[in-house]
Amino acid sequence: MEQFYQILAWVGVFFYWLMIAAVTMRVVFKRRVVGVSLAWLMIIYIIPVGGVVAYLLFGELNLGKKRAERAKEMFQPYADWFQSLNDCPGHQPQLMSEHARPISDLCENRLGIPALSGNTLSLQDSPQKILRSLIEDIHQANLTIDMEFYIWHPGGLADEVATALILAAKRGVEVKVLLDSAGSARFFRSHWPKLMRHSGIKITEALAVTPFRMFLRRLDLRQHRKLVVIDSEIGYTGSMNLVDPAFFKTEAGVGQWVDVMVRVTGPTVAVMNSIQAWDWEVETGDRYLPNLPECALPSLADTMDMIQVIPSGPGMPEAIIHQVLLLSIYQAKESVVITTPYFVPSENLLQAMKDAAERGVSVDIVIPDKNDSIMVEWASRSFFTELLNAGVNIHRFHGGLLHTKSVVIDRNHCLIGTVNLDMRSLWLNFEVTLAVDDPEFTQQLNWLQQEYIKDSTLVNRSEWEKRHITNKLIEQFFYMFSPLL
Repeated sequence: MEQFYQILAWVGVFFYWLMIAAVTMRVVFKRRVVGVSLAWLMIIYIIPVGGVVAYLLFGELNLGKKRAERAKEMFQPYADWFQSLNDCPGHQPQLMSEHARPISDLCENRLGIPALSGNTLSLQDSPQKILRSLIEDIHQANLTIDMEFYIWHPGGLADEVATALILAAKRGVEVKVLLDSAGSARFFRSHWPKLMRHSGIKITEALAVTPFRMFLRRLDLRQHRKLVVIDSEIGYTGSMNLVDPAFFKTEAGVGQWVDVMVRVTGPTVAVMNSIQAWDWEVETGDRYLPNLPECALPSLADTMDMIQVIPSGPGMPEAIIHQVLLLSIYQAKESVVITTPYFVPSENLLQAMKDAAERGVSVDIVIPDKNDSIMVEWASRSFFTELLNAGVNIHRFHGGLLHTKSVVIDRNHCLIGTVNLDMRSLWLNFEVTLAVDDPEFTQQLNWLQQEYIKDSTLVNRSEWEKRHITNKLIEQFFYMFSPLL
């Protein structure tokens, strides 16, 4: 009997070794960013069995068979729709600035989506302004309202938005709402979905989280876009989820969340609506591809309001927003100002920021002083020394959890949208960013960034080096996992 158990033990060891070897080969042959591969190998070797299970659940970008098949079937119709935008008179690539043209060329070649002019943009810089403006536009809607958010959290002005949608649906407006299952879990447990569906609103739970699905697709793949389109004429996007900060994560000890949204009118709204239509069809199989925008020849005053819509995530070209960020930073001649709540940059982004500072570009990074993610907070700190040594300015914002995701280059070109500077946003989640070639709008965003900086503390290089050795060790520990955060 003892010999039998000994043989059984050796067989178990052999199969465990075989499993580790197979997963290791899988990690290596995927040819991803080296840091990501090394982080996964460390987890697999340090955590017996659990590391392998974690990799099978979260290690690869698996959208699920049904969604992948839908996306494949959708590709050509959407590609044709985007191609038709080249005939829009608002497509005037020869009028773009020297910053915008390379970004437009990259996005047209990889995404097939051209930049369009003839838009108007309004920067809404507080949650109260955003929600009040949204409620007013909903009350004025006549035909359709399409909404897509990562988080819808009941309470306060968010409930007023829900009430406005119900009233709109009752007067005949077609309302569709797509919400991420994990981010909006509290909303789906509330009474609002039943009330809204009863009024005729179509609500879809994106990327549902259930134990049954854990081996069918990657569970931490999230729908992180924030998009609203009303009557195909008014669009909203930016950093803010559908929450009233006075009622959201009040117990987290980080203060109220600070966000911005951009209200857009013009031909770009149809492009934003097409991204929503893509997400809706991937999730439901129902097609609502919008009409092409009615473009007029841009006037002289409109020639510098180019907007490039840049979606990313499964079904889109890999790391497209990451590429745009790198291109923007490497093009900078005078200044780069970045605001982000979660700062865990890729190796390439880290190097781009350091290179910019070392060639004399003023580089400022504004992040929250307190973060709702302990892991991200410690991982972020692990990059400070390198950046400070290169001459990058790091500002810790004290006015709440700064959730605005923005990049301003040379005060004349900007990126604004849903993307955090972390690997999850840049490589995994469904995201959207607007590249805006409009000096007036960019100046407004730059002024807002400067207000954030005034309410921040600049990290002092010499003081930073004096932090306790324990802090340094914790930072290095979480740095090892930064490619997965």
